Amino acid sequence: MSDCGKKIRLRRVRGGAAHRALVVAFDHALVLGPIAGTDDPMGKIRRFAEAKVDAILLNLGLIRQFSEVGFPTRMPALIARIDWTTVWANLANNGRGELHSSMIASPEDALRHGADAVVTYLVVGTGDAEFEKKEIARNAEVARECERIGMPLIIETLARGKEVQNPGDPKWLKLHTRMATELGADAIKTDYAGDPKSMRSVVQECPIPILVLGGSRQASDEDALDVVRGAASAGAAGMFFGRNVFQSADMESFLQRARAALDETEVLTTKK
Repeated sequence: MSDCGKKIRLRRVRGGAAHRALVVAFDHALVLGPIAGTDDPMGKIRRFAEAKVDAILLNLGLIRQFSEVGFPTRMPALIARIDWTTVWANLANNGRGELHSSMIASPEDALRHGADAVVTYLVVGTGDAEFEKKEIARNAEVARECERIGMPLIIETLARGKEVQNPGDPKWLKLHTRMATELGADAIKTDYAGDPKSMRSVVQECPIPILVLGGSRQASDEDALDVVRGAASAGAAGMFFGRNVFQSADMESFLQRARAALDETEVLTTKK
């Protein structure tokens, strides 16, 4: 089975083989509702494109709307979110409530919508064995279909729940990033370890590219840029930013500075 389709599409998402990707995640409204910054979605997507980000993560509904809008500039690659989870609502409720995840589209659906890659969640550390069994099973099924149609699979691996004190602990990061690799992911979206040296150890031990997620809105743009520099220094393949972009007071400036930080930061030299 040839995987040239996967390679071509993943290179498009990453902006080139030797490039650190800058990706805007704009899929939040499905699980969090219309939070601050998610108003005027087509206008926001246009601004992301004009800022020349490498890719945008969207749900299929916005991809369909986006296809009706003309853009005067080069379009970024499209990544489709194809699942949904109650994990965020559960955490907001101090762990009270049932954990569920479900598929809302297939990789083939995403391909028909013009996506260059798909994203799914893989959550561990919940203390719910049945939930985590289903997480493994559905990701394995998605991985096999992605192989069949040549669609890159990015798994968003997270440690959340009763057993997790620090989601950025390298112990957890190394566990779930390797789990996703073994399932057949082509790249990882995951938490930052908190410092470049710790994150470097995670990146070095993961056989596939890791892109770091920006997470909740930082106290300032400068704090968010520190994460960019740390991730780049650790050898990460790029960054996913959501709220730190669309809730920034000057979104274009932040994206420009994030791009510079990704391009200019040298990788930390460490001994294995």
